[in-house]
Amino acid sequence: MTKKIFMALTLTLALILVSAAGSFAGSINNPIVPIVKRASLAVVNIDVEKIARRSRTPFPFDDDPIFKHFFGDSFKDFTRSVPMKGMGSGFIVSKEGLILTNNHVVDKVDKITVSVLLPDGSKKTYPATLKGNDPTYDLAVIKIEPDTDLPVLELGDSDAVEVGEYVVAIGNPYGFEQTVTTGVISAKNRSIHAQDINFDDFMQTDAAINPGNSGGPLLNMEGKVIAINTAIIPYAQGMGFAVPVNKAKEIMGDLVSYGHARRGWLGVSVRDIDEEIAKAYGVKGKQGAMVLEVFKGDPADKEGIKRGDVVIELNGEKIKDAGAFVQKVRTLAPNTTARLVIVRKGREMRFNVKLGERANSADGRKSPESSSTPAGRQDGEVLKDYGITEISTVNDSLRKQYNIDSASEGLVITKVDPNSPAYYEKGVREGDLILEINALDVKTPAEAKKAAGNSDSIVLMMERKGSPFIIRLEKQDNSK
Repeated sequence: MTKKIFMALTLTLALILVSAAGSFAGSINNPIVPIVKRASLAVVNIDVEKIARRSRTPFPFDDDPIFKHFFGDSFKDFTRSVPMKGMGSGFIVSKEGLILTNNHVVDKVDKITVSVLLPDGSKKTYPATLKGNDPTYDLAVIKIEPDTDLPVLELGDSDAVEVGEYVVAIGNPYGFEQTVTTGVISAKNRSIHAQDINFDDFMQTDAAINPGNSGGPLLNMEGKVIAINTAIIPYAQGMGFAVPVNKAKEIMGDLVSYGHARRGWLGVSVRDIDEEIAKAYGVKGKQGAMVLEVFKGDPADKEGIKRGDVVIELNGEKIKDAGAFVQKVRTLAPNTTARLVIVRKGREMRFNVKLGERANSADGRKSPESSSTPAGRQDGEVLKDYGITEISTVNDSLRKQYNIDSASEGLVITKVDPNSPAYYEKGVREGDLILEINALDVKTPAEAKKAAGNSDSIVLMMERKGSPFIIRLEKQDNSK
């Protein structure tokens, strides 16, 4: 063998070894592959079907009462049943066949079918039943009856997740089964309030999420579920949102046992506070949750919580804002005690409130007390420097004119300067009800004048169509 041939063979062998070594190293250094291999068998595709009725005729008024008057039940002869289909994702959380997904995937459907990927690459389908759902967190648990043990995904700790961590999403986007995408956690504690979504604790990720991914798992580099893929912004790229898995861990037991999440109910509505509100209501700092409304007969009302109270502590934990307060109450079980520290007009007070159970459509009414004392026009102009040119004590005539609840009391705004900031910036309108000024109840113009004093700005708690809100108004310079 000549020297040249030997060198050529040596070089060829070296290249082969380097190539093989590089391929092997690439396999063992890529953490995504083993995660996908372990997790994909526990990720399922969910197909749903809802039967809708559509008209067979060109007439769009088959539900019109006149149409029904003439045709009666025979109008059904002019309609047909049409199956409406959808799809989503989910993942197995117990060997007995419990599957976690999004509520919006399976809510109000007539048929649920789950496809499970088997180790040999084939699929098996099972009919599924809804065990429980929770619109608040957009979560649901469905169940299949498997004929063999199923692989299960381990639930991680979403509170421990940090922004920038690598994540893997597996799901069924647009019907493309077992699609894998990767990215990072872009942000935590994101709020989305649109259409049917009203949630304040989303994880944001740039891992590609599309329609059909809903209900699928978002995994960390240990292959544990840290969130449930839920929402996208259609016009954006790289912006997906997922419900932290710790929320699911809080309620899954209730969903399976009761069909819904059992949450503590305090019976109040709250809002954030700012520097001006804190000053008006005697709160040190700008943290806390202000009580806007106390529902009659509910736990907070029974223990003496009042409108205008500012909650600064719950069960030994400081309250940052209204959102944090609501989240903390949601984690408490019915019949447990909420230890509240509140500030009422500068004075710190403590309450122990035994919680009720939150209903899906909880509502409440205020105390049926009212006043019918008329007010004179001159006294009714006491807030004109703030753009509210005329107010009046509530009476039966004004209740009827402005559709004011019979249980509400305060001062009715009967005239607003349309050129004032109160009108075009703050949105104050005729018929709005003033409940408090600078944290003081006001039922007469004289009380309003005293509460406002000669302040350059005032904080008003108001009510419109039964819903309370709070604004701050600056005194206008009327000398020009």
